[in-house]
Formats: sequence, structure tokens, C-alpha cells
Amino acid sequence: MILSQLNEKIQDRSPAGDETFDVAIIGGGVVGCAMARRFTLEGARVVLLEKAPDILDGASKANSAILHTGFDAPEGSLELDCVRNGFREYLEIRDGLGLVHERSGALVVAWSEAETQKLEAIRAQAHANGVGDVDLVSAEALRAREPNLSHRAKAALDVPGEGIIDPWSAPYAYLDQAIANGAQAFTSCEVTGGDFDGDTWALETTRGPIRADTVINCAGLYGDLVDAALLGEARFAITPRKGQFVVFDKAARDLVSSIILPVPTERTKGVVVFRTVFGNLAVGPTAEDQPSRSDASTDEATLRGLIADGVAKIPALENMPVTAVYAGLRPASEAKDYRIHATAEKNWITVGGIRSTGLSGALGIARHVFGLYGEMGRHHAPLESPAGVSARAPLAESGARDWQAPDHGEIVCQCEMVTRREIEAALTGPLAARSLAGLKRQTRATMGRCQGFFCTARLAELTAGKFEPPMSQEIGDD
Repeated sequence: MILSQLNEKIQDRSPAGDETFDVAIIGGGVVGCAMARRFTLEGARVVLLEKAPDILDGASKANSAILHTGFDAPEGSLELDCVRNGFREYLEIRDGLGLVHERSGALVVAWSEAETQKLEAIRAQAHANGVGDVDLVSAEALRAREPNLSHRAKAALDVPGEGIIDPWSAPYAYLDQAIANGAQAFTSCEVTGGDFDGDTWALETTRGPIRADTVINCAGLYGDLVDAALLGEARFAITPRKGQFVVFDKAARDLVSSIILPVPTERTKGVVVFRTVFGNLAVGPTAEDQPSRSDASTDEATLRGLIADGVAKIPALENMPVTAVYAGLRPASEAKDYRIHATAEKNWITVGGIRSTGLSGALGIARHVFGLYGEMGRHHAPLESPAGVSARAPLAESGARDWQAPDHGEIVCQCEMVTRREIEAALTGPLAARSLAGLKRQTRATMGRCQGFFCTARLAELTAGKFEPPMSQEIGDD
């Protein structure tokens, strides 16, 4: 059987059958993918269920891609514990999974005397959190390190351990490793109901029934609704928090070498200026609470405000072209800390309220949840020699990109230098892209200056028969 036919069989198969999984994970965001990896490596039979055509299609599709140390997490919080453990594990596994990490360091910059007065308390909190290399930086030292930063900056805290990563390749690698070791993953598979008989869950999905002894709810923006529907109640409520971003042209990337963080408020970490591993400089996010769990639209007034904020901090951005704008939704709840708890009598674990540190904390969250699972009396024999995974083609500018190979062949996306070979690879395998958004996250196609204007027609040809609806139909509808 040729690879493309095998891929179609993998993607289209029904999960229906007599098999009972140890664990069913609802939600294919970064936390769900990390959860699948951890439980599979610990010996559990795992199935992951994602309602979208591709994983990472909810809160995980849009973020600042910063790997946080946890220096400013609430002292003694579950978030701090998970972020620190997640940070540590990411560094331990990055080479084996072919993951990127650019340790740029961060500067928490004070722009007023009032903010300057808060820096010492943030430093003390960082040290209490175990991040002991955080220290004060004078205005003079700050200008020497970041000469393009506005002279309005009063002082800063240096956080050397902060860095940037690829926000999509990491969760793909987590789930790749889970699948390589026996896990199953189904996309376009929404959980619509379920019953618990005292021992086992019988979940109803849009692709057929699933049976599992334990369910882990990682449904992100819909986590409270899933709890309410299947447990009869939810102990938390999600209020989606929109974050809008502006991405400047690649020429802007060298204007700063560090992540420029604001002094945070009680409500939000604030607007950040950060480099991306894809070669751009971005500003964001905003923090706008809204009722909609799906509206990730942007608006001109807010975007202009973000551009003005960026220019105020880095004046050289004033005439810099904007490549892209986007927005993401964070699953904020009424409490600042994570909303993770086990309902042991129902064989159910809820993983909710993972706001802005999900990418950093995902691996640590998975470890914590596996601990709760053990406390529920669930135990397995860890895999003695787990299979590794073949690293995906590097997407970061710091890696050896496919277009640089002598035999790279056709370059489909000229802006981001994406080859046909990369496109075709992303359309095969158990996590094959099933939408343009999924293809973008796996290849960088359409992320560049033209935003797909020149390559969309060619992509429609290459993806014919792979997407539902097909790209050609979407283009026609436009």
C-alpha cells in the first residue's frame, strides 16, 4: 500500500470497536498532546480526541511562543510547579525530539517611576520561585544591551533563562512520540455525550463510540462545557480572553536581542515585544474578555494601538512594514491559578483554566495529572525502551531548512521558503494536515509577507483531495 493510501486509511478510520482504552484525552491542544505523551510513556493505552480537522486548532494555535522559567508565577501555585517542571523537561527532551530553543533572555522593563518601584518585589518573587539569576539592570546597562529601546525606559530586571521556541513543532513532537508508542489520535472527532457505568466511560463522538476507563478533559476553551455536559456540573467557568498580535517584517527582528516584558498587572502579563523563531518581531497580546469562544477576529483600532505601543518602546519600528496580524483566545477562568482536579468517583480528571503559560507548563501539567491518576489507584508499567521519533523538518530560522539542501526542488512559498517536499510530507502520516491552517503550522506556508497571495493557488493543487472543504472551493467562495 502506498504512503498516501495508508495515510487516508489512518485518517478516515472509525474509532468504533471493542477496545477499551485506559485513558481518553479530550482536546488536541498543547496540553492534550503533552498528556498523551506522558501517559503513553507510562504504559497506558491512550486515545486523543480532537474535534477540529487538525490538532492545535483552539487556544494553542496563537501565542507568543515564549518558554517561561516561572519567575513571575504566583508563589506556591500549581502553575509555578507545572511551569518549572515543564521548562526543565523541555530542555531535557529537546535534542531527542528535535525541538528548538533560543535562549534570548528577557527584560522586564519599567517605563515609569511607579513601575520601577515594583521591580524589587518581582525580583524577590523570582528568587523565591527558584529562579535565582534574575537581577536588576540600570538604565545605562539596559541601553547598552538594547540600544534600540526607547530612552523612556527607567530600569529593568534581567531574566536570563527565558527563551523562544516553535509553538507548534513541540506539541506535534509530543503527539508523534505518543503515536509511535501505541497511542491513537482522532481528529474531526467531537465528543457529543457519554455515560459512566461505575467502571468505564462510553463516550459518544462524531466518529463513533469510544470506551475508556478514565477521561482527561483538556478541552481548553470548552473545558467547562465538557465538564457540565458529561459530569453534570462544572467547578469553573471559562471567559475567553482575546489576545491580538502584530507581526513586523523580518527586517525588524534585529532591533532587539531580548524578550521585552512589561511590568505585569494583577489581570494580565501585558503586551510583550518578542522575536519569533521564524525570523520576525511581534508585539502583543492584548487582553480582551469576550463571550465568544470562537471569535478570533482582529480590529483596526486595537492593532493600531499595538503598533503604537511597539513604536513607543522601539522607535525604529515606526516605518517598519507589518507582515501579519492575528488573534488567539486564552481559556481564562474566574481564578488565576490552573483549574486542575480529579473527580475520582467518576474516573475523570479536569485540566482547565490554563491561560497564558500552557506552552511552558504543558509537560509539567502532564506529570502532575499523571500523579493524580496514580492517586486514583491507576497504575501501569512504564515503557522500558520507548520509541523515539524522527525529527520533523526544522521550521526555525536557526535550523537547516529544507530549501537550503542542494536537491530541494520546487519552492512553493517564496516568502517563507517552503518546499514542495515539505508540503507533501505534511500531507502524509497519522497527523497529516487536513486544513490550510494545519498545513501552515506544519510548514510555515502562507506565513510570510504576501500572506499566501502568490502561493495559494499552487497549494490548492497540491492539497487536492486532502482537505474538506478543498482549498479550491474556499478560494472560489472568496
